[in-house]
Amino acid sequence: MHIPVRCFTCGKLIGHKWEEFKKRVDKGEDPEKVLDSLGFDRYCCRRMFISHVEVMDEIKKYPR
Repeated sequence: MHIPVRCFTCGKLIGHKWEEFKKRVDKGEDPEKVLDSLGFDRYCCRRMFISHVEVMDEIKKYPR
């Protein structure tokens, strides 16, 4: 679905950085360097970005 607003483990706000992260990674930047520049140094917050999967497009295919 959507990226959570806060990290599940530490509670740090992360949702507001998703668009910038996605845009920069899609342009070909290294995700590690993007996360460093966005200020995510904890591995728990980093995994929220790295492991996130957008499934909304798949779900929208199926009507209710």
